[in-house]
Amino acid sequence: MKKTEMTAMARVLTAIGHQEADRIPFFLLLTMHGAGFLDMSIREYFSKAENVARGQLFMRARYGHDCIYAFFYAAIEIQAWGGEIIWSDSGPPNAGEPFLRNAENIRSLSPPKVRETDCLCRVLQAIAILKEQCKDEVPIIGVVMSPFSLPVMQMGFDRYIELIYEQPELFRHLMKINEAFCTDWANAQVAAGAAAICYFDPVSSASIIPPAMYAGTGFEIAQRTLARIKAPTASHMASGRCLPIVHQIAQTGTALVGVSTQEDLAEFKKLCAGKICLFGNLNGIEMQRWTQKDAETKVKEAIAAAGQGGGFILSDNHGEIPWQVSDETLMHISEAVRTWGRYPLIWTKHDT
Repeated sequence: MKKTEMTAMARVLTAIGHQEADRIPFFLLLTMHGAGFLDMSIREYFSKAENVARGQLFMRARYGHDCIYAFFYAAIEIQAWGGEIIWSDSGPPNAGEPFLRNAENIRSLSPPKVRETDCLCRVLQAIAILKEQCKDEVPIIGVVMSPFSLPVMQMGFDRYIELIYEQPELFRHLMKINEAFCTDWANAQVAAGAAAICYFDPVSSASIIPPAMYAGTGFEIAQRTLARIKAPTASHMASGRCLPIVHQIAQTGTALVGVSTQEDLAEFKKLCAGKICLFGNLNGIEMQRWTQKDAETKVKEAIAAAGQGGGFILSDNHGEIPWQVSDETLMHISEAVRTWGRYPLIWTKHDT
């Protein structure tokens, strides 16, 4: 029997509660695409909160996905610390030369004051505008970089790895500073209207550090940090593998975990059913070349692997769909979810 149509918020909460909603929820985690719809450069688009709010509302109306994504760009946190930003016409702005060129500078480092930092205030203003428009019908997702992963942009990957192994006292001091910033930044977004916070932590993934190392670093840091965030959280490794550490990720208190396209979604679901909600794992890079048939096939495969019993939200595997993915492909994904994502998923028993 067809279930009553739910709001996006109710649909997502039902999935997180490991129950079947009216259909599979899906997140199109779009950031830059709003600039194209508003006929702006990426830099101009992110220069005003009103632009981002308009873009997000337009894309939500066009594709009908189940969230509003309040993420601007990862390097905005480096911008907040006074670091360099490099803009592009065809991709997200990136952090420039790391501002921590000497590890000893960590001793005198102070976190930015979120509500006094222009670039962060633009994000908060956009969230407030979106909250006014969406009320509680659609979850607004805020974003933070984890204290453990942010130093890759603060000081560079090589210097950071050396810090972890060779200067543990300075490493712990940097984590204390970053944890204070991360929680303040997350809670400011919650106060502005974000319903949940996506906690990006790629350095914790098994693609970057050994799982045994995670226990004494990213895991402990996430436990401390997430406990201080005043909203549900989703932990995302930004394409990195996390199946070897997912039992520990679940112990951090996070409600969801992002699944890499490099991992077996069905195996992930079997291990996590009833414990932690999954979201993923469409390949955003390959998505740029998808035909309508490709989109339908990939959506069906993901739903068949993880959709039964709730506990699954369809999304891309990285947390940001590339600028080069076309409007046509995004429409095909949306249509495929509506065609094949209705509960009960009877078709999965015989047709994948």
